[in-house]
Amino acid sequence: MDKLEIKGNWNEIKGKLKQKYGELSDDDLSYAEGQEDQLIGRLQQKTGETRQKLIDEINNM
Repeated sequence: MDKLEIKGNWNEIKGKLKQKYGELSDDDLSYAEGQEDQLIGRLQQKTGETRQKLIDEINNM
């Protein structure tokens, strides 16, 4: 299983995710270092995407 690696500005990544998945709120996208699993879990619930797809998308932004 790949690890989530947030590179760069989280606010910029957050904006891109909100554009792609309009149903995401700021609360859904709240992130604190070390809480990657909680973030991915919230995103999975809201988007219906697989864990791996979300990790790949975030890592490639």
